[in-house]
Amino acid sequence: MGSLAAVFFDMDGLLVDTEPIWTIAEHEAAARLGGEFTPAMKRAMIGHGIDTAVPLMVSMLGLPASDVAPTAEFLLRRSAELFREPGAIVPQPGAVELLVALRAAGVPTALVSSSFRDLMEPVLHVIGDEFFAVTVAGDEVTRRKPDPEPYLTAARVLGVDPVRCVVLEDSPSGARAGVAAGCATIMIPSMPDLLDLAASGASGASGALEALEASGVAARGEPVPAGLAALLASLHDVTPDLMESLTTPRLSPPLRPSRPGCEVGGVRHGFGGEDRA
Repeated sequence: MGSLAAVFFDMDGLLVDTEPIWTIAEHEAAARLGGEFTPAMKRAMIGHGIDTAVPLMVSMLGLPASDVAPTAEFLLRRSAELFREPGAIVPQPGAVELLVALRAAGVPTALVSSSFRDLMEPVLHVIGDEFFAVTVAGDEVTRRKPDPEPYLTAARVLGVDPVRCVVLEDSPSGARAGVAAGCATIMIPSMPDLLDLAASGASGASGALEALEASGVAARGEPVPAGLAALLASLHDVTPDLMESLTTPRLSPPLRPSRPGCEVGGVRHGFGGEDRA
């Protein structure tokens, strides 16, 4: 396609419906600490990497910082077990169809997640790693979302300008990372009840809001991040032509990413799962 150089997919909640798996592990982690995992904790933690999510949970449980490291270790181990259970990984509606359409259009894609490589590999096994030219896991970057480094890293490995890339995200934290990287960022909220959708001025927001309100969702909580290119209700609403239209007007004048000097680090890349050292 013309202006669209690449599409970057978030993983948890966007590409696959893994939030229920995480929630099981989070409930167990809170119980081990003698507390109860609450919806408020889920709202605070969603979209964050484990290095920022666990301190939030421990703090909200009123426990000391010394509990962070063992809790993070438990969450990683338990989540990895749950991810590998048969049938646990479920693609989000429209995800595979969109990947097929992008491959047919010759648009490279990257999977960019705050989850660690041990959790990404079971997802790639289910979805098919042949769809992704690049995969960036949370333990392969210095700073995780909402920092733009993961998306800037994917763009650097692909050799493309972030301004010509589209980011697909489901959480405010991830969406902020995409916007900060200079990418056209589309948000498809997996938990729309955690958002203040009325605060959004993104193109496509009104249609998404109507669809979500029709399903009985009561929007509340964190405002939709500023700078979104679009807010949509489903991956079925995302097409290569739509993403092309979102990147075309951005090319003149070009928008520069907020931190272009991020290092590639240990990112594994290569079409069809090759070059995964």
